[in-house]
Amino acid sequence: MMDVYVSGSLAYDRIMDFPGKFSDYILPDKIHILNVCFNVNGIAEKFGGTAGNIAYTLSLLGVTPLILATIGRDYEQYFSWLRRHEIPVDTIRVIPNELTAGAYITTDMADNQITGFNPGAMRHPSGFRFDGEDPTQSIVLIAPGNLDDMADYAAQCRSRGIPYICDPGQSLTKWDGDSLKNWLGGSMVLITNDYELEIIMKLSGLGKVELLGLTGCVITTVGEKGAIVTTRSEEIRIPAVPAERVVDPTGAGDAFRAGLLKGIVSGKDIQASARIGAVAAAYAVEQYGTQEHYFLYEEFLERYRRHFGKL
Repeated sequence: MMDVYVSGSLAYDRIMDFPGKFSDYILPDKIHILNVCFNVNGIAEKFGGTAGNIAYTLSLLGVTPLILATIGRDYEQYFSWLRRHEIPVDTIRVIPNELTAGAYITTDMADNQITGFNPGAMRHPSGFRFDGEDPTQSIVLIAPGNLDDMADYAAQCRSRGIPYICDPGQSLTKWDGDSLKNWLGGSMVLITNDYELEIIMKLSGLGKVELLGLTGCVITTVGEKGAIVTTRSEEIRIPAVPAERVVDPTGAGDAFRAGLLKGIVSGKDIQASARIGAVAAAYAVEQYGTQEHYFLYEEFLERYRRHFGKL
């Protein structure tokens, strides 16, 4: 099987619940001197980050990914988790004077959220080199992470003929139009949600059809409506796979990307690959957290068959 590289972030998500409403303690006429403290019911720590999330679901699908990311001096717990799922850690750069990137998310009883994010080790590039990699046996997914890595890995892939997938996500606020178009130029796939696609079109000044002059395929996820696969010859709608219970949509996009990669490296066409992504996303929605879902591959295949027929 091909070497699958996933560039992005590794993070600890620290999730807290506030047993009240933020609005009861934030006074509009005192917003200029805001000073509040919310006592929470406790804290749950979850493994997260785009690269970690995608790699985790890939491992469930029988693919051993190589993570290109940085992590801080508090790496041991995350490395132990990755090794437990047979995900190598050799390509992850440890930054000894930083903490791992962390999201501190507090949710109130009305489902409002206040989040603080410390990029920590993500401030530093992972600096991997693709020297000697066989372009016919390699694929790279570039997810949101260190911006220098995102630009550099695309440039390396172009120069070496390695197929790569662009997944800009939360990084879009850091790009300008020219650098974004350069990043996309020569990519195999651009994958975003519908809101992110609108931002890309605004920044680049290009419509979806014109973007296909830069990338081979545009995949747009549209939440519970599924996904749209647009190539230079056709547009295909991929229905969402119904969740048995909707618990937490966070991480569904990363699971979709893992399924897409699984299909591509298994030699499936882009439509079947996106359908595999849709099944993977359903599992993520059914659990709270981005690396909490679990399935056996045979169960996964059976669920695929129920919704889409033979794979």
